[in-house]
Amino acid sequence: MKVLVCGKGGSGKSTITALLAKAMARKGYNVLVVDSDESNFGLHRQLGVEMPEDFTNYLGGKKALGEKMMKAFQKGEVASIFDEKWGIPEIPEAYTVKNGNIKMMAVGKIHDFGEGCACPMGALAKHLLKNIETTSEDLVLVDTEAGIEHFGRGVEEGCDLVLMVLDPSYESIRLSEKIRQLAEKAGKPLYFILNRADKIGTHFMLETVDKTHVLTSVPSDMEIFRAGFAGEELNVELPEIESVADFLVSGDWA
Repeated sequence: MKVLVCGKGGSGKSTITALLAKAMARKGYNVLVVDSDESNFGLHRQLGVEMPEDFTNYLGGKKALGEKMMKAFQKGEVASIFDEKWGIPEIPEAYTVKNGNIKMMAVGKIHDFGEGCACPMGALAKHLLKNIETTSEDLVLVDTEAGIEHFGRGVEEGCDLVLMVLDPSYESIRLSEKIRQLAEKAGKPLYFILNRADKIGTHFMLETVDKTHVLTSVPSDMEIFRAGFAGEELNVELPEIESVADFLVSGDWA
């Protein structure tokens, strides 16, 4: 299965992605974490790996990729990026890092002042997700940039399920309604994970989102906070995350 994780900035998308990747790996899945957030420089530390090389470099870099896509657009065509489908083992090793049965790759990052927009990386994320083929023993987790731009780029086309992480804030609640609409138009099932919410926060959030699509409420955890602040690997097992992993395995979302 291919699962896309989204939400507003600071809601805890990367933390939930890392915790869920670890939980699914413990269940024996081959997990590929795709970092499609061009401004996130911490997910790899949460997974206990080094930052992988930008996958855009496999295709000649962001500039070359952008030029190729622009030429195809001007001709009214779709740029041909991949010649063949890839399973997780076929992804070039030079652009992945590994910790146990978890692999991670980064679509691309913003590195320099004035280097231009991240549009080519967004387009690459869309094509990459559609190109990867999974087996019943595989899980692809996509950590997206904050907000909804990935919906505009069509990244969700290649996924099976969308998970939105909500923190107890007005911005998250408002964004959840927009994402619900966009997921519905994309034809993708959407479920919510409430994050860092105490009992009162959870109560108010459940009054504003569809309860039947809330998978769990993950409380604040001092060990997760400490590891995240220090940039250390997350080695925390939470029953709430385990319940989300069980839900994915069950296939009840299909």
